[in-house]
Amino acid sequence: MSFYAFLGALEQGVVFAIMALGVYLTFRVLDFPDLSVDGTFPLGAAVSAALIVKGVNPFVSVFIAMLAGGIAGSVTALLNTKLKILHLLAGILTMIALYSVNLRIMGQPTVALLGYDTIFTPFQNMFGVEKYIITPIIFSIILIVIAIMLIWFLHTDLGLAMRATGDNQKMVKAQGVNTDRMILFGVATSNALVALSGALVAQSQGSADVNMGIGTIVAGLASVILGEAILEDRTVVRAVIAVIIGSILYRFAIAIALSFRIGSFQMSPSDLNLITAIIVTVALIFPGIRKKIGIKL
Repeated sequence: MSFYAFLGALEQGVVFAIMALGVYLTFRVLDFPDLSVDGTFPLGAAVSAALIVKGVNPFVSVFIAMLAGGIAGSVTALLNTKLKILHLLAGILTMIALYSVNLRIMGQPTVALLGYDTIFTPFQNMFGVEKYIITPIIFSIILIVIAIMLIWFLHTDLGLAMRATGDNQKMVKAQGVNTDRMILFGVATSNALVALSGALVAQSQGSADVNMGIGTIVAGLASVILGEAILEDRTVVRAVIAVIIGSILYRFAIAIALSFRIGSFQMSPSDLNLITAIIVTVALIFPGIRKKIGIKL
């Protein structure tokens, strides 16, 4: 793997770890499989790109993108809790609706950001370094801040109530906790993180595309499962670290697989779903193998 490919895999692993933390919040903490992230990821990118093109400060555009993601997540939660629609179906409905919403926001399938200032521009000018150097550093700082805030939040009374809601909703409801509010807040926060990831990716790659969210939920779940296979989630801190490790390893595994060559045979980007399926399968059977041979991490 070349140095540039290494930096690219690291950059993607870090920025998509923010999305994976959002998926962890719904999938593991709330036990709410949320498929709307396939729509909220490009929603964050679309909102951020559309605002930047209109002259809005790129930092402000990121916060507005997070707000938009939170609102979209709230819709999914309300469909489930108030209208009693199955969580899987609620997520699918929101995801489908967001495709049209994203097109409406951008006005076209793709919005290019070439020539516009992004959140990286001030740091490039300040330190005089290339974008491919400063981008992973900024992504890492944002990821560390979010990970610390998420760990802190999950140890507060509200966070503990949310974790209890995911463990046993009926028992928590019997204790007087409004579980609908827990689901609403959790799903909204999750999608805000996913939208943040989408906004950062759009500014990093220089464009937002309406189809860039396809497979987001699969990548998020793969990161969570792969991380848990490497590091057991016995505590919240270990679980959050596991998700980050899983996201980075997932991107490196894809980069290595795509550079794999035997004779004239070489994997291509069209094999990405096959590679993901193999990675998730290995991650799922790895804990059993590790238990048999007595390895504890």
